[in-house]
Order: sequence, then C-alpha cells, then structure tokens
Amino acid sequence: MNIAVVMGGYSDESVISLRSGQLILNNLDKEKYNIYEIHILLEGWHAIVEDEKFPINKADFSFFDGFSTIHFDVILNTVHGTPGEDGHLQAYWELLEIPYAGCNYYQSSLTFNKRDTLSVLSKFNIPRAKSIYVSEGNIDFTYDDIVKELGLPFFVKPNQSGSSLGISKVHSKDEYEKALVFAFAEDKDILIESFLDGMEVSVGVLNYKGKTTVLGITEIVSHNAFFDYEAKYLGKSEEITPARISDEMTEKVKKTAIKVYDSLRMKGFSRAEYIIMNDEPHFIEINTNPGLSPQSIFPQQADYAKIPMKDLLDSEIELALHNKPIWKK
Repeated sequence: MNIAVVMGGYSDESVISLRSGQLILNNLDKEKYNIYEIHILLEGWHAIVEDEKFPINKADFSFFDGFSTIHFDVILNTVHGTPGEDGHLQAYWELLEIPYAGCNYYQSSLTFNKRDTLSVLSKFNIPRAKSIYVSEGNIDFTYDDIVKELGLPFFVKPNQSGSSLGISKVHSKDEYEKALVFAFAEDKDILIESFLDGMEVSVGVLNYKGKTTVLGITEIVSHNAFFDYEAKYLGKSEEITPARISDEMTEKVKKTAIKVYDSLRMKGFSRAEYIIMNDEPHFIEINTNPGLSPQSIFPQQADYAKIPMKDLLDSEIELALHNKPIWKK
C-alpha cells in the first residue's frame, strides 16, 4: 500500500508537526508499505522524495514523480492546527474517498473548538472549569464581572488554538488586558476559565485494534506558571509516567478519559488534559493530533504501555481502511 504521512500546516504549530511526521516515518514498517512524506504548508503542498519536491495535485491528492502518478491508499495525518486538526483536510479527503486515520471531519472540527467541546461534554456530566466565552469587539463582561464569576486567578485562552499558544494565567487587571491582546492574536474568540487548583495529568487514548484503550496517565509538573508552550516543547516541565496517584484515582481517570473519548465519538490517537481537584478529574481539552516529536507525551505513554509505535500505526491503517465515508455507510 502507498501510505501518505502528512505533516506541516498553516499555523505556528507547523514546526512541531514536521517533527511528529518524522517519528511516524521512522516507525512505519518499510517492508509492508510504500511510505511518502507529504508537506502541507502555506508555501505549497509537496511530496518529498529523496530531498526533491513534487507538487501535490489537489484535484485528487496525487503527485507525478517524473515517471508515474502516485495515488495513496491510506493517509496518516499529523498536521497540528489548521487545516489538519480542524476538519478541513478530513472533509477534503472524505470527498475524494481516500481512507485516512483518525477522527472524521466533524469530530476534528468539534474538538478544535474548545467552547463547543465543553458544551457537548456538559450533557455527559463531565466535570470541568467554569468558563465565559468572549468574541473580539463584543466583550460584555468587565474585569470585575469576571473576578466575581470565576475568582482569581483565571485563564484566558484562544478558543481555537493548540500547543498552549496564546494562553495566559491572570492575577490582576493589568495582566488581564495583556492576556486579551495575547489571546486575540491567535483567535477572534476566546475562553476565560476558572483556575482549577490540583494536579494536571495528560491521558493518551486511542482505538487500538477496535477497543478504546488508555495508553497511560502522565503527571505534568510545569516549571512555569502552567503547562505552556515552553513547558511542553522547551524542557520547562517534568512529565512523569505513570502519574503519582492512587490505584483508585488511576481507575477514575481512565474511566473518565474513556467516557470523554467515546462520548465525542473519537477515533485515532488523542491526548486529553485533566486537572484532578477534589478527587475528581476535570476535563480541560482534547487534542486529536497529539504531538509525536521526541519530546511529546504520547510516545512516552506508548513506551509505558509496551506497545511499539509500529503496532499502533498498523492498527491505525487497518481502522482507516474500514472507515467508509458517511454517505456509504
């Protein structure tokens, strides 16, 4: 089979995505598959073959390598942010009827939108932070209103953004004004959330061989005020797998993580963040294309679960082949 490993994207997360793509390229079974590196970047869509670039034909997502036209049997998508984590590429591939790994376009779009994800999960009684939704140019709340509603400190975050970009922890009115500017630089809609005082854990969940499976629970100890971009990617945190929690809490976190994954009708790799407060895991957010760079949590959890990344990718490809477009089901 011809396997396209798609990486890059149009956001600041493209650098992380390119690293994630390399991990997939290094772990796919080269005896089973013909593997192609595909870059989707603002400057263009290209297949990279022996350091040579070949443009992707967007009419059918193929490319001509000088000898023949290459079509793909399955796509492994590791684009972080737009257009690969917000549903755009998934909808495009679905129209072309090319099998792709991971969740479909609706789940991708839904989970990329923090407000809408929280709204859906509220119907399933998933504990979460209190929040206020604000659009640029239409702020009906004063700083004092927010403090009265959420208390101090609180978080300001873009509604649609990944890798903790644009997020601030606010302790004062001056910090609040700066946080708004910082968040609106990433998205025109933002969430303002109450601070949850507890242990942060990151949980890798996927559909492995047809069953919702928790890979591991990682405790996050940030050296910064919270688990921001520096903490995630520049070594400013400790990531401890398994998390230092009781067996009872481990089971509670696993049960909640599986409930969230299944309630959102997820497929493929995911990593969700929770804060354990008052003996309850509170949902923060879910990533449908978790980072797979050497510094990333998901590969660490795969090692902990003693499941080779090669086997996880084989499972993803097998599931993708059985994932038919909605109108064919």
